[in-house]
Amino acid sequence: MTRNIFIVGSDPFNLKQMRALHTSGEYRLHSLIATRDIKCRDHFDVRKFLDRALDRLHRFPGPVDAVVGYWDFPVSTILPLLRAPLGQPGPDLETVLKCEHKYLSRLLQSQVVPELLPRFTPVNPFASEPHCILPFPFWLKPVKSVCSHLGFLITSPEEFQNSLNVIRRNIFRYAEPFNEFLALADLPEEAREVNGSFCIAESLISEGRQCTLEGFVHNGEVVIYGAVDSIRSDRHPSCFTRYQYPSLLPKTVLQRMKEATVRVLEHIGYNGAPFNIEFYWNPDTDTIRLLEINTRISKSHSPLFQLVDGRSNHVVMIESGLGRRPEFPHRRGRFNLAAKFMLRKFRDGVVRAVPGERATAGLKTVYPEAEVLVQVEPGQHLSSLREQDSYSYEVGVLYLGGNSEEELLEKFRTARNILPFVIDPT
Repeated sequence: MTRNIFIVGSDPFNLKQMRALHTSGEYRLHSLIATRDIKCRDHFDVRKFLDRALDRLHRFPGPVDAVVGYWDFPVSTILPLLRAPLGQPGPDLETVLKCEHKYLSRLLQSQVVPELLPRFTPVNPFASEPHCILPFPFWLKPVKSVCSHLGFLITSPEEFQNSLNVIRRNIFRYAEPFNEFLALADLPEEAREVNGSFCIAESLISEGRQCTLEGFVHNGEVVIYGAVDSIRSDRHPSCFTRYQYPSLLPKTVLQRMKEATVRVLEHIGYNGAPFNIEFYWNPDTDTIRLLEINTRISKSHSPLFQLVDGRSNHVVMIESGLGRRPEFPHRRGRFNLAAKFMLRKFRDGVVRAVPGERATAGLKTVYPEAEVLVQVEPGQHLSSLREQDSYSYEVGVLYLGGNSEEELLEKFRTARNILPFVIDPT
């Protein structure tokens, strides 16, 4: 029986991966809202998008079997409001917000894994005299953000004030729609007082190696099916250089992360959906720290699972949306390792040239598994890019597979020379 799967925030690259799941025609994929309409706007009107999406779902002539999405806010947050009127499985809005509201999530985490958390405190950037009781250095970020947007490493009072000035000018893009979601939910008083216009300050926990666990919860059972290393730049330690799968962390460390994940998700009551959860491991002290919970698959990891396990994690998203327990393969892909490499620039500039079809086709003749996403276009100022971290601009990404870490890195060096970006600094 063909199942109608509606995708919130669909884009061509991820649709291509979902169509390659080889499900014998069981899934019929429908774009409910395109990425450009929900992720590429200066303002997101929650009520407008909710009404528009529900109207289309109700007018669909056949059964609506699942409504899914692989993007973070606002996609991950609107999914419960689309599923509930249709009686579909998945966590309710309150549960999703308990993961996505950074301050509320920390309060709940502190009830079960306090030893894994940094010191944290809310900060009102609009207070007459904003202050933070944490000693320097610390991280300052909005309670709801995307891709580390408006996240700053604070090492002095001057940096604190300068960062607050930037945050005040730019926080409303996410704060206003996030507050609309908060108004629709029955949450503890702390979450209503510390709303989307607030920030959270956290002491540093980023020593060591970062790792993300991908999993799902079905009928209360927490299942981890993969662990991905997030590798940062030596020169710019606040920025990722690549995601690499599978993780090279010791199995005993990964097991401790899994046990902590179970405690936290069971305490929050998360059920019937995929997730990914980020940790740090400090090999010098053998301590782990919990960074954050995301209520979705990581689309950044999808091609990595395809290359190593033989299937992308989109199938976990779809099967969970259908209310079924996902079955995910293990090490049935073409490579032992796979990585997503981020192509970054660390100062503003104007794009003059990007890799074209000839360059990407030439790369695939050398490395057939390679996938390239160019995220800028000629004439564009890097500072106009959306959802960037505070220290770099991501101009493209490159997916590659290999049978060793050395092979992966050698492939990357070769590929980077085949894919020229010409950017004049400003």
